[in-house]
Amino acid sequence: MAAPMLRCFSRCWWSGTPGLSGVLALGLRKAHSGAQGLLAAQKARGLFKDFFPERGTKLELPQLFDRSAAGYSPQTIYCGFDPTGDSLHVGHLLALLSLFHFQRAGHNVIALVGGATARLGDPSGRTKEREALDAERVGANARALRLGLEALAANHQQLFTDGRTWGSFTVLDNSAWYQKQHLVDFLAAVGGHFRMGTLLSRLSVQTRLQSPEGMSLAEFFYQVLQAYDFYYLFQRYGCRVQLGGSDQLGNIMSGYEFIHKLTGEDVFGITVPLITNTTGAKLGKSAGNAVWLNRDKTSPFELYQFFVRLQDDSVERYLKLFTFLPLPEIDHIMQLHVKEPEKRSAQKRLAAEVTKLVHGREGLDSAKRCTQALYHSSIDALEVMSDQELKELFKEASFSELVLDPGTSVLDTCRKANAIPDGPRGYRMITEGGVSINHRQVTNPECVLVVGQHILKNGLSLLKIGKRNFYIIKWLQL
Repeated sequence: MAAPMLRCFSRCWWSGTPGLSGVLALGLRKAHSGAQGLLAAQKARGLFKDFFPERGTKLELPQLFDRSAAGYSPQTIYCGFDPTGDSLHVGHLLALLSLFHFQRAGHNVIALVGGATARLGDPSGRTKEREALDAERVGANARALRLGLEALAANHQQLFTDGRTWGSFTVLDNSAWYQKQHLVDFLAAVGGHFRMGTLLSRLSVQTRLQSPEGMSLAEFFYQVLQAYDFYYLFQRYGCRVQLGGSDQLGNIMSGYEFIHKLTGEDVFGITVPLITNTTGAKLGKSAGNAVWLNRDKTSPFELYQFFVRLQDDSVERYLKLFTFLPLPEIDHIMQLHVKEPEKRSAQKRLAAEVTKLVHGREGLDSAKRCTQALYHSSIDALEVMSDQELKELFKEASFSELVLDPGTSVLDTCRKANAIPDGPRGYRMITEGGVSINHRQVTNPECVLVVGQHILKNGLSLLKIGKRNFYIIKWLQL
């Protein structure tokens, strides 16, 4: 296989062009969120961490996004997401927000699902090899990730419009081009452009080689495929910028070197910070602390509460990273928060913005209903909750479907739901105040259930035994 021909790109030559740091500083003074100050604005938010190469190229990175530059045209930027799981998680959100900021400034963005590269496993930031995934599982994960990315892009388009003309959002899967490759042909055409010394010098490779487990050939080859992805998108879509987490810098450098060696053209990398928990561990599937974006893995309520519980010393940074709110508005939110931190108004605004982006307006409404029902004992919230919301809110709760016979009592209900033991002990649990129905304590075991009090308008009852044991009852034939 011969390396595919590249389309020609016009090269801008600039004399006396300031380095990236100088241009970014200038941009900070000139713009807030407009395209001309795009890099500076996101740097100010803390969203962009590193730029590669920072300087020394014939075409400087800020010039790509300068609308006043001669020959300006919208750029194409991509970020990869390997389908090692069937859902995105909060750790992926910063890369997605970065793509969205470029899209909002009129540039075209690509979310690349690694349906091929996930079979190898990215060694970056890992101390041991990933669990091997078969082709069928990776394919299913890739389809799920694609749906998740498209849903997020749709929510962004529908709920966060700002009146500007946006660029496109495209989801691709790299298995589309690797399925057509033959191994020997690929190695003959591509492998000769990579130097072993350079590949071995990458931090991710060095770390793994020095570990007791070592590094497999499959993992070692990962950076070559990621570099080729960049080359392929450069050729087909004119993509000059790759986004990734800060642990992806080595892979991005490999792509830059590969493209520059083949074409002489300049491309660039931008990294975003990694999100960690309070102990400094990276949030994600591998670390076992992922907050998922798929509703069947993490409910809107759980996602909302993840951000509501955020510590005060992190909330301003997260508002800048995870929302589209202008910096002056964030400053105002924080001024109000400092005056009454107990209200957690900043955390609630952050949680609302993220939940709306991930789950849409209905998902945010659901999160707020669940919050009212659980933490504020709201009967009104319980009455409008769906079966799905109740199951999400009380994940450990037993769910029963019962027929409401005439004269059904509190004692009958508790026993049919297997919520109390038989005999006198169960009877005493009620009389001694250990049972509540719909957040109301009941102490008379013989009390007959009343629709509208013990049974909500939606045909449900929330039974609580003690402090933490919940039982959801769906009444049939009301």
